[in-house]
Amino acid sequence: MNADVQLAVVVPVCNEEGNVAPLVAEILAALRGRIAFEIVYVDDASRDATLARLRELQAVTPELRVVRHLANAGQSTAVRNGVKAARAPWIATLDGDGQNDPADIPKLLEQRDAAAPDVKLFAGWRVHRQDSGSKRWASKWANAIRARLLRDATPDTGCGIKLFERDAFLDLPYFDHMHRYLPALMQRAGWQTVSVPVNHRHRTSGVSKYNNLGRALVGIRDLLGVSWLIARNRVTATEELVP
Repeated sequence: MNADVQLAVVVPVCNEEGNVAPLVAEILAALRGRIAFEIVYVDDASRDATLARLRELQAVTPELRVVRHLANAGQSTAVRNGVKAARAPWIATLDGDGQNDPADIPKLLEQRDAAAPDVKLFAGWRVHRQDSGSKRWASKWANAIRARLLRDATPDTGCGIKLFERDAFLDLPYFDHMHRYLPALMQRAGWQTVSVPVNHRHRTSGVSKYNNLGRALVGIRDLLGVSWLIARNRVTATEELVP
C-alpha cells in the first residue's frame, strides 16, 4: 500500500468503450487538487475496444491503473480484484456505465470525515433513479424483500457508488454478486453503514449487462445465502494480554 495515496477509485467495466474516457475525465475533475488518489479500472474481459481506450488514457493519465481479467468473471470479482490491487486505505467504487456521478465522491468523503470511526461504508442512495420503469419497479420490490429479510436499514444496496475502508471490505466473505449486499455484510462484521443521497444519470452509451428476470433468479439464492451468513455469525470484542 502506498502511504501517499489516500483514495482509490475502483471501476469495473465490461464492453464500455464509449463510457471510459468521459468517466475518467469526470473522476479527474472531481478529485484532482482535493485528495491524493488513484483510479483502478478492472476490465472484465471486454470484447470491444474498452481495453484499447484504457491503454490510450493510461499513457496520458498518471493516476490511472488498469487491471485486466483474462476471462469474464463478473462485477463482484472485478470490484474485489480492483480493491486488492488498490494502494489506498479507502476505496470509492463507480459503475463503469457512467450513471454514477463522480462529483458525488467528495460528498461521501465529507460524510466519512464527520462520521464515527466504526462507520466503514458510505453507500450511495439513488433518490431519483434514471432507469426504465420496469427496472425501477423490480428494484423497488427487490429492495423491500431484502430489507425485510436482512434488516440492513439500507434503501438502495444496488447503487454502484460507495465509499468504504479497504481492510474492512477485504475481511468480508467473498462470493459472486456480493457487491449487492455490502451494507448487510459490513453490519454482519460489526461495522456501521450510512446511506447518502447521490445523483443518478441516464446511460448515454452501451447497453446494460443485466435483465430483471436474471437478476431476480440469482438474487433469491444470494439473499438466502446472506441471510444464512448473518444467522450463523458471531462477533465479539477482543483484547490482547501482555506480560
